[in-house]
Amino acid sequence: MRVDEYLRHDAVGLAELVRAGEVTSTELLDVAIERAEQVNPALNAIILPMYEEARRLAATAPEGPLGGVPFLLKDLFQDYAGYPTSCGNRALRHVPASGHAEVVHRWLKAGLVPLGKTNVPEFGAKAVTEPLEFGPTRNPWNTGHTPGGSSGGSAAAVAAGITPAAGANDGGGSIRIPAAACGLFGLKPGRGRVPFGPLRGEPMNGASVNGVLTRTVRDSAALLDVMAGSEPTSPYPIAPPERPYAQEVGHPPGRLRIGFSQRSPLGTRVHPEAVRAVREAAALLEELGHEVVEAEPAIDGRSLTEDFLTMWYGSMAALVDGIKADTGCADDDFEPDTLMLAAMGRARSSADYVRGHDRWNQHILALADFHSRYDLLLTPTIAGPPVTIGRLDPPTWLRTAERLLVRTRTERIVTATDMVATEVMNNLTATPFTMTANLTGTPAMSVPLHWTDSGLPLGVQFIAAAAGEGLLLRLAAQLEQARPWERRRPTGVPFPTSVSSRDGAAS
Repeated sequence: MRVDEYLRHDAVGLAELVRAGEVTSTELLDVAIERAEQVNPALNAIILPMYEEARRLAATAPEGPLGGVPFLLKDLFQDYAGYPTSCGNRALRHVPASGHAEVVHRWLKAGLVPLGKTNVPEFGAKAVTEPLEFGPTRNPWNTGHTPGGSSGGSAAAVAAGITPAAGANDGGGSIRIPAAACGLFGLKPGRGRVPFGPLRGEPMNGASVNGVLTRTVRDSAALLDVMAGSEPTSPYPIAPPERPYAQEVGHPPGRLRIGFSQRSPLGTRVHPEAVRAVREAAALLEELGHEVVEAEPAIDGRSLTEDFLTMWYGSMAALVDGIKADTGCADDDFEPDTLMLAAMGRARSSADYVRGHDRWNQHILALADFHSRYDLLLTPTIAGPPVTIGRLDPPTWLRTAERLLVRTRTERIVTATDMVATEVMNNLTATPFTMTANLTGTPAMSVPLHWTDSGLPLGVQFIAAAAGEGLLLRLAAQLEQARPWERRRPTGVPFPTSVSSRDGAAS
């Protein structure tokens, strides 16, 4: 198989070719590695190749619904036995995992062939993928821009055609943000739908979930069928879907009532391109027969963000302290920003944490009230086009102050000055729309319906009620058919002429 032939198929299509005997899993892997060697030097999407292990797996002719399809793992909480899960961190870079994560077990059982691990910001703590230890990942549509985060390495790899799908996870938007930035489909499952064990039961109070990034809706549906279902470490089982998610694709969604808003929950500026993306999506939905009304849930966006950050800071403090205890590493093995976030967590009391978590229920009730009147909420996924590399770096003065505070053990000063909290909030103005679904535990998706005048993708977000993954997939498939995006190709990396075009549109 040639690279141009490989790029014409999604994961489901490649698996069909393997089952039909038209190509072997080893041949698919060879092409995927060839494609990785073509584009990864410009993107820095894969930071840990696993080619020999992948060749061993491919040689066994793996069976399963996606047997033989090349795949990538996100280098954050997706452990593969014998290989490190660095989480973008220096101290963990050479610490091999003792076993597979449950979701990795399920991917392997489905026949996927992981050929490497993808770049992440340290501990997934940012909406850009620019770890100091591994360097930035670049967007295939324009390598001067970010692919988003924290699943930016996976998004860049899929958009560039290294694999048709890749592992991702989402604790504050980390599937949807890079999907929006890279022209991909990104579905965040609801709380408890996909396991996070066996070492973790419900990280970040259930705000964080595993998932994938794909070019097609049917791939995400097929992979959700593979991933979904409880495990022994799941805090509670949830009801399975009425039918396989793959069967939702092509099933009519019915006439939906959809509320839309382009207003930032933080009251901050939204780029005209993001407003345009939502308005165009609303018009398309009306063309398809849906009722679209300008409406939003009665949620105080700043209150929700503060409650989310209380959990985020506390989780970062526990993570840093645990890694220090387990490895014996020191502060120098963490990025200054990470240490400051951890310091913010330590400065809050357990009572602060519990009160903040108790308020989550208020936001859940407000969103449930909205969904009693509307099937879905439509918003921008991100507040503007993908930013340039380094754009969200802390200012030099803050980086200097962070290093000084760590060196002198005076990190608690940050709680008095609020300088770190202010900088965190400033960064969140670029991604104010995605946290709602994480905190409320509802499923959400980013759909690639818009490209800016400069050729950058800019997805729109839909948030469903609890257990609404099937509805999201039905609507996504309808939108995909109405405005196909799978054949659009990034212009920042080379593509064979038979699968590319000058303007990035389908050929």
